Amino acid sequence: MDIEQLKQEYNNKKAKIKERLSQFEKFFNEPYSWFYRDGSLILLPVETNDDYRLFEELAFCIFTANTSAEMGAKAVDAVRSVLMNGNAGDMTRRLEGIYRFNNVRPAHIIHTRTYLKNALNFELKNKIQSFKNKQELRDFFALNKDIKGLGYKEASHFLRNIGFKGYAILDKHIINSMHEFGFLKTNEKPKNNKEYLEIEQRLIDFSKDAGIGMDELDLLLWSRKNGRILK
Repeated sequence: MDIEQLKQEYNNKKAKIKERLSQFEKFFNEPYSWFYRDGSLILLPVETNDDYRLFEELAFCIFTANTSAEMGAKAVDAVRSVLMNGNAGDMTRRLEGIYRFNNVRPAHIIHTRTYLKNALNFELKNKIQSFKNKQELRDFFALNKDIKGLGYKEASHFLRNIGFKGYAILDKHIINSMHEFGFLKTNEKPKNNKEYLEIEQRLIDFSKDAGIGMDELDLLLWSRKNGRILK
């Protein structure tokens, strides 16, 4: 496939891609949460505190690392009732048979939850809105030793999923696509943060060449490999 064919595929999926991006913004601004139902991710109205909803999404991105969006969503559904007040054991028990890292990731989530409570009084939304620089915002999540289980990819994933634009989520689907279209010499994942930022710039260049916004290009390329537009 060449870029012209990619543009055609984008035109065919454009409405669904834009709808999904608008749902990410809706999640940040209105009282909705994501649920996994019958093989699809759907937004449903909830009465949950905004900071708790954002923490659900942060947990989703911690769960999703090295697994899949489906598995991450199922994991959040399984632990939602104990996410704010349960312990790691509570989460591990609920994740048995559902999630393969059912011991490690709950520990990451509990450590992160404790940090957010102690350092920010759990005012997560206010903290996010306090950043004026998009790189500093991502660095807060990606480089903070007390936010466990996140690097640049997962932090970018989190921020994209709560409506912030311009971050590359360099998972295997995106890396393979960039290699396929000639924007990377190999399909190796970035080995460090410096390489991550370099490849992110190449995705920006790819976006400009294709005439497709980077956030939309991400969902387009991901859907080509995965078959669906998820999150």
